[in-house]
Amino acid sequence: MSSFPKINFRDQRLAPIWEKVQAGERLELEDGVAMFETNDLISLGKMAHAVQRAKSGDSVYFVVNRQVNPTNVCVLSCKFCDFAVKAKDADAYEMTMQEILGKLNHELHEVHIVGGLHPDWPWEFYVEMMRQIKANFPKIDIKAWTAVEIDFFSKKFKMSIAEVLTQLKAAGLSTMPGGGAEVFSERVRRLLFNQKIGGKRWLEIHDAAHRLGIPTNATMLYGHVETLEERVIHTIKLREQQDISRGFLTFIPLAFQPGDTGIKAGYTSAVDDLKTIAISRLMLDNFPHIKAYWVMLTEQVAPIALSFGADDMDGTVGEERIAHAAKATSPTLLAKEHIIKLIKSSGKVPVERDIFYNPIAVHDKDAIGKIPYLNCVPFYDRFANKPFRVLPMTPRQMGKLAAAQQIDGGPFSLMDYWQVEKDFEMLDYGIAVRNLARSVVLYSNFPWMELEDKRLGITAETSTSIELLKVLLAHKYGVTAKFERMHPIFQASDAAHFDAVLVIGDEALIRAKAGLANFRYVFDLGKEWNDWTGLPFVFAVWVLRKGTSPEKKQALITQLEQAALDASQRHPHPGLPRALGRAGFGAWHGKRLGLTPAEVQAYFDGFAYRLGEKEKAAMEKFRGLLTELETEKAVVIAQ
Repeated sequence: MSSFPKINFRDQRLAPIWEKVQAGERLELEDGVAMFETNDLISLGKMAHAVQRAKSGDSVYFVVNRQVNPTNVCVLSCKFCDFAVKAKDADAYEMTMQEILGKLNHELHEVHIVGGLHPDWPWEFYVEMMRQIKANFPKIDIKAWTAVEIDFFSKKFKMSIAEVLTQLKAAGLSTMPGGGAEVFSERVRRLLFNQKIGGKRWLEIHDAAHRLGIPTNATMLYGHVETLEERVIHTIKLREQQDISRGFLTFIPLAFQPGDTGIKAGYTSAVDDLKTIAISRLMLDNFPHIKAYWVMLTEQVAPIALSFGADDMDGTVGEERIAHAAKATSPTLLAKEHIIKLIKSSGKVPVERDIFYNPIAVHDKDAIGKIPYLNCVPFYDRFANKPFRVLPMTPRQMGKLAAAQQIDGGPFSLMDYWQVEKDFEMLDYGIAVRNLARSVVLYSNFPWMELEDKRLGITAETSTSIELLKVLLAHKYGVTAKFERMHPIFQASDAAHFDAVLVIGDEALIRAKAGLANFRYVFDLGKEWNDWTGLPFVFAVWVLRKGTSPEKKQALITQLEQAALDASQRHPHPGLPRALGRAGFGAWHGKRLGLTPAEVQAYFDGFAYRLGEKEKAAMEKFRGLLTELETEKAVVIAQ
């Protein structure tokens, strides 16, 4: 992976916008409008693709899923909707519980449920639908009910939004889809869907979901009567909400399907589709993912969008009715193998995922993991992308994929490396802290000695930091605590339910400035270890699958050595910036976390990226303490 590329713009209005992107500065309304007005489509695509690669590497995600639309009967009559009908219409349908369950199978990872606002179905039917799906298909995650439907439930059944969401979550709801947003414009709402909720209410409902630990998605319906300015304002409002609640997983631009609505004669052009994807990626700097929804883009345009900022293709879908009621020209489903083929045709790596974007399987070879935290940036800032493909994932995800023989190397969490060391060779590079880790932090309401039997919230993202915490509690302080997994999508509101919480990675850097749930004590685990042992601590080690060709191994070592040299600043490489913290992706990544270049540099200065004798001695010391701990069974983790 390389630094941001030099782009030769045909439209010079894009040049200052690109400078802002590279500097980590936010794009504003006038920037978005200028990008929509440009005819320099290729340069726009290069900008968005570079940002996408910085976030997602070579990965393009897809999910084995099924869409279920339980009914098309709806109390609303939106002008742009060809799906909804009234109960007495000849083509009205209502699915029974058994019919809904009959659409599912045990191969699915996700079910996506949206439909009409039925005037007669009782509340218990919706809740029972969640329960029945989870009871019969426990491995399927449920993405269900747009904000429009949640608002309808709240009004019809006289419950607060929080009550509606809480009951659905308890019954099995995992996430919410992003539909119903349309365009955040009162002008457009009055013209096309004046019976439906507007942008303010939509955002309020998603904010409530995020605060309850329910991640959601976001959409924009474009290509009808909206203006270019209204499109940009829509993305800015989503970005502002994400700054506040941080619960959006992905953004899905939805190309308008004219059908028989009479609103517009033709479909959006491929140029408009690709522009909208690219601009979405550039404007929504705090959204993890941008989806190329093949159902509306078509299977011809969607793979091209993967070079214009998108990193997700949705999934197999199974049967889509809403867009196809409006005469969408795409198929109603795609086979898993066909999606993999489409992604590979774009030069990307197909990564099968779950509903939270955790990778399940990698459908390509020569893939190495990338920890998407600031502390790992030095290794990837100028990664050549050959002979390996780079796939971002959390340390724990990397360990699981390594155990499943899905990836060939990367900076493995130390605990995960020890689990697979018979298959992988450790290289002399890693992520070690000399004293302060800054990004492995325990927030607590109690001092160490008073954590006996207290509830500690732990992250699902890593195992090494958790094991370090166990060692410190048991061996340094003689304390036994109760560990409980937190929700995979961290929310600050979740932390208040625990006596202490372990926060790692970029989240810890964000919380260092923003604080967290009024905890009284903040303990840096790197410093705790160093004060106790006098040794550095190694959180991750670079490894490569045994049997990798000598040529590939040497190519990787050469890149890692250069990264270690650049990061150390002791041996600046001719022609390259002296320090990653002062130029390139280090500063760009740090700015997204609210860090100044000086703060980024101070953070990098605390790390050793080449593993010497002292780091290796620290690894053995830690391993010995873990062995003692396993024997003593000093800490019980409550699952």
